[in-house]
Order: sequence, then C-alpha cells, then structure tokens
Amino acid sequence: MSFTRTLRAVSGAVLAGALVIGTAPAASADYIRDGQWSLGAFGADKIRQQSTGKNVTVAVIDSGVNGNHPDLKGNVLPGKSFAPGGGTADHEDSDDHGTAMAALIAGHGHGPSQADGIMGLAPDAKILPVKTQTSEDTLSGQGFAAPLRYAVDQGAKVVNMSFGQGQIGDDEKSAINYALQKDVLLVAGTGNDGESTPQYPAAAPGVLAVGAVTKNNQVWENSNYGPHTRLLAPGEGIYSAGLGAKYRQADGTSDATAYVSAAAALVRSKFPDLTAGQVANRLTKTAITPDGKSGISTPSPKYGYGTIRPYRALTENIPAGSKYGPLKAPEVQDPASAGHGGAAAGEAGEQKASGSSGIGVPPIVIIGLVLVVIVVLLVVVIVVVRRKKNNGGPPSGGPGGYGDPGGGVGYPPHQPGPYQQQPNPYGSYPSAPPAQPPGQ
Repeated sequence: MSFTRTLRAVSGAVLAGALVIGTAPAASADYIRDGQWSLGAFGADKIRQQSTGKNVTVAVIDSGVNGNHPDLKGNVLPGKSFAPGGGTADHEDSDDHGTAMAALIAGHGHGPSQADGIMGLAPDAKILPVKTQTSEDTLSGQGFAAPLRYAVDQGAKVVNMSFGQGQIGDDEKSAINYALQKDVLLVAGTGNDGESTPQYPAAAPGVLAVGAVTKNNQVWENSNYGPHTRLLAPGEGIYSAGLGAKYRQADGTSDATAYVSAAAALVRSKFPDLTAGQVANRLTKTAITPDGKSGISTPSPKYGYGTIRPYRALTENIPAGSKYGPLKAPEVQDPASAGHGGAAAGEAGEQKASGSSGIGVPPIVIIGLVLVVIVVLLVVVIVVVRRKKNNGGPPSGGPGGYGDPGGGVGYPPHQPGPYQQQPNPYGSYPSAPPAQPPGQ
C-alpha cells in the first residue's frame, strides 16, 4: 500500500465513511459545537483557563489545509506543498482530511463569542500545513522525510502525522532523528485496521503513537495496537471542519492523533522549558486507563498509558523526568545533525547504536587495560597480606571497626538521618488539584 493511500486509511473517512455536512447556518453550527462531545469530556472550558496553545506552532503533515474556513481563518500559516506543482498548503479545496486535523487542534469557532462551529483544543496555536499528497490520492514525493525536515526547520514544536505506512526508509528514520535532536514532539496514529501490525511513523523510535477511544473511554474496535502504543484520545463520532464552510464527522486514530497534538501544544505553551519527551511525560503520567487507573509504570500494548487528560497534564505536579520521557529514543543518530544539538549517548531513556562502546576506544585496548588493573590489584593484596603476617593487624571488632557498638564513625543502626523521604513521582502530590471525574 502506498504512503498516501495508507494515510487515507488511517483517517476515519474511508473506514467509517466520513459524513460531510453542508454549509451550516447558525443553528446547524450550534449543532456542530454541541456534537463535539470530546470537549465536554476534556473539560475544555477549564483547560482554556490554563493554556490555549499560544506561541506554539503545530505542523500538520497531511493533505493541505483550508485556511479560509471560518473556524480556522487567521490560525493557518502558508506552509508548503510537496505535491506536484508546489506552492503553499493553506488553500486546500479537494481533500478535507488535513483541514479536519487542523481544526481539532486549533479551530477557534466563529460567530458571537465564537460559539459556533469547531473549537479546537488549542485554539491559539498556529497551524503549519505541509501537503504531501494530491487530490488524486497519489504519492507526491519521497515519503515524509523532506516534509518533516521542512516542518522542523520552520519552527514547529509539535508535528501531527495522521497517516501510516508499512515500512520507512533511512531517509525517514534520519528525518525523525533530526526532529528529536531539534526537540520537536512527533505524534502519529497507530492505524485503523484493529490489528497489531505496526504502522509507521507511529511505530518508529521517538514517535508518540496514538490509538483511539470511544465515548465511554473504551478502546475503539478498529484502533491498531502494539508495544509502541503510548496514548489514546477520542476517535469516535468526531465532528470537525471540512472544505469551504462545510463540516465532517468521522471515526479514526487520525482524529485521536490531532487531539494529542493539541494537548502537547497546550503543555508546550504553559511549560516552554520542557523537552519534547518531558511534555510526553506529563501526558502519560496523567492519562487514565480504560479500567480507571492512572500513572501506570508500564504501557499496555492495547492502550499504552491510557487516555489523555489535558487539564491534569497542565495542573498536576509532575517531575520533569528524563529528556526522552516515555518515548523510545532513536536507535541511530542522524549523521547530518551530529554536533548540532544531538542527543548525548547514554542519557536516560536513550539506546546506543549496536556495537558501540560509547567512548570511542577500541575494545581490545579496554580489555588490555582491565587486565593490567587486575594484575596490579593482585600484587597490592599479596604485599598487604605479607605485612599483616609479619606485623599483626588490629583484632576483629576493635576500635574503629564495624563490630564495635561504641566506636566507629557511622550512624548507629536504624538511627534516622537528616534526609526526608522523596515524593513518589507516580503518586499524588500536595499541590495537585482535587480528583477529577474520569473523563476530565
């Protein structure tokens, strides 16, 4: 299956048959907003008091975006089209998938008090559209490597990739590594086949893989899964923007991916000093599993760490954690980015390249040095033993020995020291808000 056809398959449009809703008068627009059940589940009104995604750019690598939609106008940058003909990517008029993703992230509604139409989870974020396919649903270039590098170089801090393919090449792997080294959070959908076959880029190291849940927080039946799955988000009956002034309704992990990208934008806006992995850490630590658990230490292949709860991710006291957080670090460093902010080998959560010692010294030299050290230690032990036999040593349990109950310089057994117990990073915090309903 080609890259772009898989992209369409990951969208809810093909599997579930996206319902396109015509140009809407005010009453119909109100119906659209009322149909956004995920906003109520997330507690969007409270979320906007904490963050709106301001000063964060989210790249949407997709089919282009209709930047003139009334719910998106002003929030869409020109971007770039990698499809034949080139140009910008902000005037899409033949494929609504990218527009739908953009609206779930940064839609601001329209009408009095912006009460009509689609409201995104991060309405003040900016969308950088990057078009990778034509209206004929044909492959437009060399995969997603060039589009991803473009998005990173244009300053995107989050990249939404609601598409999938069976495998990726070295160029794509290199582009993913490049994004990670530039501290960009990559979010991708697991796919809509209801199976464990990995789809890329979601299954690639360093990418935050997202599945879908239903309105009752159960895993959507067609959501792909596997050990790479990290988070879930709403993906059933999702209303969003379409072409012209129209709207659409669909199911799929594409929509869920957009919601996670939006949540990441919210966190990056409020906590700009956190790394991409630390942003993911906040999202995973505050997620809730289908059976009501939060803060689990090991992700499930079916649902990862659970469904995102953006309000808690913005308000709970979560230790920053390691650079990569719950993300699997890249296996191979991008040679083109070496020496330019790349990850240091051996850092928490990172994997070294196979066969590398990490210190640039040939293994035979290291073995030789170890043997020399062992020989020297043996000589020292022999000399000390002979001197003790000649001169005698202190009796066992004498002054200064560990067996002397009244002597020595250590703490007495079980005596409390001056240190306090550190807080459990997986538990509750004194500064955390009161417990929220599971959907919040």
